Amino acid sequence: MKALLRVLLLSLCSFSFLPALHAQEGEFSSALDSARAAEDNKEDSVIYSARYIRYTTLAMMKQGTFTYQIDTLHQNFQYYNPQNQPMNPSIHLGSYGLATRDLLFVPNKTIGFQTGFHSLDRYLYQSDSVKYYRARAPFSELYNVGFFFDDQIIRAKVTQNINPRLNVGGEFHAARADGYYTNQRYNDLKSAVFAWYESSNHRYNLLTNAVFNKLISTENGSILNDTIFRDPERGASDSEPTKLIGTRDNRPRHTWRDNNIFLRQSLFVGRLDTINAGKPEQQILPTNRMSHSLNVHFQNFQFYKNEEDVNGVFPFVQSRLTDDTTRVNTVTNDFGYSFYLRGKSLAFIKNEVKIDLGYQHDMHWYRDSGYHAFLQNSTLKAGIGYRFSDRVTITGDLNQIVQGANFGDYLYEAKADILLSNTIGRVVLGAYTQNKSPEWLFQRVNYTYHQWEHNFEKTKTTNFSFSYRNAAIGFSGKAEYFLISNHLYYKEVDNPSLDPRKLRVIEPAQLGNNINLLKLSVGQNFTLGRFHFKNYAVYQKSDYNAVLAVPELYTWHSLYYNGLLYKIVDFNLGFDVRFNTPFQTPSYAVNIGQFYNDNTGIEFSTYPIVDVWTTATLKRANLFLSYNFLNQHIWPAGYYTVRRYPMNNANLRIGIAWKFYD
Repeated sequence: MKALLRVLLLSLCSFSFLPALHAQEGEFSSALDSARAAEDNKEDSVIYSARYIRYTTLAMMKQGTFTYQIDTLHQNFQYYNPQNQPMNPSIHLGSYGLATRDLLFVPNKTIGFQTGFHSLDRYLYQSDSVKYYRARAPFSELYNVGFFFDDQIIRAKVTQNINPRLNVGGEFHAARADGYYTNQRYNDLKSAVFAWYESSNHRYNLLTNAVFNKLISTENGSILNDTIFRDPERGASDSEPTKLIGTRDNRPRHTWRDNNIFLRQSLFVGRLDTINAGKPEQQILPTNRMSHSLNVHFQNFQFYKNEEDVNGVFPFVQSRLTDDTTRVNTVTNDFGYSFYLRGKSLAFIKNEVKIDLGYQHDMHWYRDSGYHAFLQNSTLKAGIGYRFSDRVTITGDLNQIVQGANFGDYLYEAKADILLSNTIGRVVLGAYTQNKSPEWLFQRVNYTYHQWEHNFEKTKTTNFSFSYRNAAIGFSGKAEYFLISNHLYYKEVDNPSLDPRKLRVIEPAQLGNNINLLKLSVGQNFTLGRFHFKNYAVYQKSDYNAVLAVPELYTWHSLYYNGLLYKIVDFNLGFDVRFNTPFQTPSYAVNIGQFYNDNTGIEFSTYPIVDVWTTATLKRANLFLSYNFLNQHIWPAGYYTVRRYPMNNANLRIGIAWKFYD
């Protein structure tokens, strides 16, 4: 009967409104906690509650064997859209699933071979994001977000322990968004299967997963009317003519396929230290760990169009049919050894020394139109850490490519984490230096509308940071300084004579001067009774803000009321306001999916954007209702974050997430 009920619920949600969401931490009503505890701990031979549905991740398993309880809270549930994350905002082409870029300066700290395609990164399901479960009872979860047929998103997950040592599970994600203007359709299919095995003596662990992504993002080349928001009599957005009009199989689009097969084995040797033995919160801490990871990665990036360019979207090239494709296959083997030296007292861990050693070998098979290559990299890894007590931790990590196509790349990083006291707060000091090879797309392109071949210098980044957090007063702050040499970016080719053959032609460029960037981030949360006021602000100052194409100031504010309805429904009701100062807005090159600095250098006006919302929890279901860009009905009529691409209209979204674990 329960199985039938779950099928009916899934069917109902699929045809009404579909969800997506990441579990979030936050405040929760103590009254609701008591109600849920009473419901979860009913007298039974076996207790089923969220405490016994736990998960781990790849990053956690690199420290030891421990798990976290699944999150059942509704805090931040309304932020389902990866484009609209309060602490990580973006600029994009105006609808869910379209090309997106970070609004703030966020450095890429990877080294070695990279393709250079990032416009749809936020929508990918990454292999290292998979959660591995330990469940006393079968656990399933349904997410749905949407409003009738707008922004339909569905996610379903099921996992079960076959026996106490082996858990297997799977996920299915699907999304479809039609957008607001013609040819803004996006759809994706993503799925994953995963398993976690732990031996009975807790010394051997195996994590494995297979993740499959297919993303299809339609391109319309922007709308024809550049002054749309000045016309008080303008019609519906979907009646506005766009520059690219192909439909169905001929619609212009980017298609990404990204598939991963991952397997990691680890073996603990020597003494094992155990915290909370026999409890769900049990932690196994090794003194010696050996590990091996195998990752097989298949990537395919395609741009397709089959229509004449009558409205000047592309550079001056006569081509009706375009089918530019890049394929990359990667095999990575990662070997690691870790040694821990600690005292036998585990009341709290103190005087712990950790040493990590590793070797990683990458093989890449690259192919595009008329060109293919085989590349290898060998990377040495080392890390050292010292935990003086549960209050002071010092770590250092070194990654150096010692042989291969990206020889000389490195990332050296150090951090000191100091808890002064629960009242005074925590201080974190950090620094890193990075030497990074140009991404492949900067070096070589052989596409229909763009061709180039360069040999740029490596980009070097040096960073120093200081952060302070005090949970008692709700404050967090971080100061970062970046020194960047040989910065790479895309720009429109110089064209002082307005030669039509050079219009919309872009090229990679390397800045000859150093970039100095200061980034200050501050968060402050206030609570007065049941009212909460959250604030976050980022200030970025550089001598090359126009080259980086980032605003000087970004702020986000959220005011909401937390209440308990009928003693069982915990809810938040509030509104958000976000704002950033004007900056030189980038343009977008459709055929290669890259944002670039154009020769015009327009700074669009910016406005506060207001969203109203409510979230709630009823037993094991979380719900939200949000109305986004509410102030469009008052002022402004619309706005831009990318040249020629208007942002989304006001919209209503509904979401529900339901967990089953008994």
